[in-house]
Amino acid sequence: MAYNFLDCDRDQLFLLPPSMRDWLPEGHLVWFILDAVDQLDLSSFYRRYRSDGWGRAAYPPKMMVALLLYAYCTGIRSSRKIEQACQENVAFKVITGNKVPDHTTISRFRQEFQEELSGLFTEVLWLCGRAGLVKVGTVVVDGTKMAGNASLSANRTYQHLEEEVERMMKEAEAADAAEEARVGDDVPKELVDRNKRLERLKRAKEELERMAVEEAARREEEGPGQKRGGKRPAPPDHRPDPGAKVNLTDPESRIMKARQGYVQGYNAQLVVTKDQIIVAAEVTQDQNDVRQLHPMLKRAKEELEGAGIKKRPKVAVADAGYFSEGNIKGADPDGPELLVAPASDWRLARKLAEEGPPRGRIPQGLSARELMERKLLTKRGRALYGLRKVVEAVVGQVKALGDRFMRRGRRAARSEFLLLCACHNLLKLWRAVLAGLARKWKRITEPLPQPA
Repeated sequence: MAYNFLDCDRDQLFLLPPSMRDWLPEGHLVWFILDAVDQLDLSSFYRRYRSDGWGRAAYPPKMMVALLLYAYCTGIRSSRKIEQACQENVAFKVITGNKVPDHTTISRFRQEFQEELSGLFTEVLWLCGRAGLVKVGTVVVDGTKMAGNASLSANRTYQHLEEEVERMMKEAEAADAAEEARVGDDVPKELVDRNKRLERLKRAKEELERMAVEEAARREEEGPGQKRGGKRPAPPDHRPDPGAKVNLTDPESRIMKARQGYVQGYNAQLVVTKDQIIVAAEVTQDQNDVRQLHPMLKRAKEELEGAGIKKRPKVAVADAGYFSEGNIKGADPDGPELLVAPASDWRLARKLAEEGPPRGRIPQGLSARELMERKLLTKRGRALYGLRKVVEAVVGQVKALGDRFMRRGRRAARSEFLLLCACHNLLKLWRAVLAGLARKWKRITEPLPQPA
């Protein structure tokens, strides 16, 4: 008796339907992203290209943007892996029209258009707003440490950099003198490598010096903080501490303390609605969050304005990492009400269990810390502060798309993070459309006019 197997004929002429429209089901993420990209204003991309038809033909920005958005939505960020997917993956073939962009083309596009790609976050937020998904009554602010494209072992102290730069300068002078005695114009390979290393060391040294100047300026702005009867504080020193460290691979990254230990990277900030829509994102070099509260709320206001969303947050919730009496006293009177924990969650829970919720009138003479603590222990305060868990879920979802930066430098990391956040919002919108929750989506799927 013969086996009853399905036929597998690799000589078949049509392994796929002739029309790409039949390659993927109707509700596939690819069709949604292509529809969404049709709505985005990509004029900033098109302005960078010649409109007279001269020059080498390029892939259309609309296709490249859709390719990057779909790749990031599926957790593929390496340009080589994106190229491979364009060769092997049907969904990627639909986006590119069965063409295969080279990985250098993809990498160069991402590098040259990093500011324009950052702007896609606002465009996607505009789409979410038009679909009725952005409800900003209460927003939550939080930060997360993300590893950069650098190692902790690549950190060097300022003293080491000074000694190394001085040593290499002497070696370079000796090599230049020896080269003058040689015949020929070719530069020795060892001298080229030495010059590259010297340039890296100088750049790292300059970064430490810039950090020292910024820290001195910040201390002058905040005031000396001199205690009564204490010594007069010394004038701020603009030279780096000899023990201060900087990373040679990515000088703009910082040593960050995370839950799993120390990482070399950046502090990524988020402002999220209770429906898990990100309304603002930023990448900073600060090791803690306390100085990011008001800048992030201001950033959220700017993003909402840029996305054409008229409503503004009424309440902003943040954990103890953002609390300082200066932050509470310096709050914008026209801005949202602040609910910032003055202590860790377990301390607040213990105090609530021991003393119960506050009752009666607010006592006179309470400090900003005591007033905030009292507000958080009320029934309303506990309910609003409980929304802080929303941002923790969003952080996990964003890091599922990419948990470390692939490019070096703060601007590159910022562009990458904003693109990840835009993809997070796109995925939320896609699932809402599939579930029938974004009822206005049907009315906004008419393509916007694009530059010729």
